[in-house]
Amino acid sequence: MTVIRKEDVINSVADALQYISYYHPLDFVQALDKAYQKEESQAAKDAIAQILINSRMAAEGHRPICQDTGIVTCFVNIGMNVQWEGDLTVQQMVDEGVRQAYTNSDNPLRASVVKDPAGKRINTQDNTPAVVHINMVPGDKVEIQIAAKGGGSENKTKMVMLNPSDDIAEWVEKTLPTMGAGWCPPGMLGIGIGGTAEKAAVLAKESLMEHIDIQELIDRGPQNAEEELRLDIFNRVNKLGIGAQGLGGLTTVVDVKIKTAPTHAASKPVCMIPNCAATRHVHFTLDGSGPAELIPPKLEDWPDITWEAGKNTRRVNLDEVTKKDVQEWKTGETVLLSGKILTGRDAAHKRIQEMLESGEGLPEGVDFNGKFIYYVGPVDAVGDEVVGPAGPTTSTRMDKFTDMMLSQTGLTGMIGKAERGPAAIESIKQHKAVYLMAVGGAAYLVAKAIKKARVVAFEDLGMEAIYEFEVEDMPVTVAVDSTGTNAHQIGPDTWKVKIAEAESSS
Repeated sequence: MTVIRKEDVINSVADALQYISYYHPLDFVQALDKAYQKEESQAAKDAIAQILINSRMAAEGHRPICQDTGIVTCFVNIGMNVQWEGDLTVQQMVDEGVRQAYTNSDNPLRASVVKDPAGKRINTQDNTPAVVHINMVPGDKVEIQIAAKGGGSENKTKMVMLNPSDDIAEWVEKTLPTMGAGWCPPGMLGIGIGGTAEKAAVLAKESLMEHIDIQELIDRGPQNAEEELRLDIFNRVNKLGIGAQGLGGLTTVVDVKIKTAPTHAASKPVCMIPNCAATRHVHFTLDGSGPAELIPPKLEDWPDITWEAGKNTRRVNLDEVTKKDVQEWKTGETVLLSGKILTGRDAAHKRIQEMLESGEGLPEGVDFNGKFIYYVGPVDAVGDEVVGPAGPTTSTRMDKFTDMMLSQTGLTGMIGKAERGPAAIESIKQHKAVYLMAVGGAAYLVAKAIKKARVVAFEDLGMEAIYEFEVEDMPVTVAVDSTGTNAHQIGPDTWKVKIAEAESSS
């Protein structure tokens, strides 16, 4: 009979969550490096380079890979011969580990979990509770798989109840383009098939915990229907040309994982969950001898990749740029921003809308006229940092506020990640504004470009407050220019054709 102490579970969970906040799994780093080496789209290659550079910086600095440090999912396999020492449930032990990890003063992680989700949505302040799945298995050990999943990728989950004769790969191929780029490709797809609706979702999430091995599967060939399906989906998805950050390119996914379960003869439940470029998970086993020991990877295991802005890069002083100036910027251009920008996300936009509708006007000290707004919720700063990791959030969540901001505040442009919807693009075109895209999954790299930061309004909103950032050479791409030309439409369309042409000529 193995005795597992509650302190060992708590300490192991806390250590694991700190570990995955700044260490990418090496198999993912190596898969991204392979994607970088073969990528032919310059926009996608630049994006992957920034993701890999950010990954190494986070590993060196022990700071989060992404500002969205996720909601915690934990799979706990408990041996039937295990005995617990302590007075806490497994859920309580995991939650205490989460609490300690996310409030660690050396590397505080952003608390994103809210309670009362259908009501006031109040932040729990410590990222608890975790989502814990418990399974009883033979043996005398406790195996734990733990992940921190960002909202951008989690929100792109798709689920369907197919007919038994329907083609799963065909459904994925049709569905994936509807997910946009908010899940920050290149990443992984986890697909759960069978069981019931909720079982398929759990299978999909659990599959994302597995090691990347698609290349080994390609080399040896599939040996069963599940492996054949993995390869079919992998090939179909990458032929879509979506590419890194949705800008068009050869690699959209680095692996496809599938887990299945027996299902009703009349049913074919399928759930697809993407993992983003900030893939974060680790596995460990407790055998009663103490907390898990997680071995840090070696920095020399990261590829030696550098990124520099090209000769045609546009350098912009945000304190002097005019609305007329931005009309010269063209979709696909790289721009280095220097000067002052304001920030704001969902909660700030909603409050601004309420203040404008009531006639109260903008809060004191906030002036968007001629300015850019950055969609970001940064991690708290530590030490001599100006701000913690501060990568972009998914811009489509702000689409419903875009026309208000452009028509009523004098805003010149917006900075975020992923595509904009048709109404937002039409508003950008109408107001001769511009939308710039920063690389999702490069939060620590972006933060290094921020030289000063201060809260200017809505301090009670925490990471959703309005900040003023002073940036220097912050790299962005023009995603929608003042004519409404959209990189997230042009890029994938172009590369889908190029991939098809290359395949037909080979």
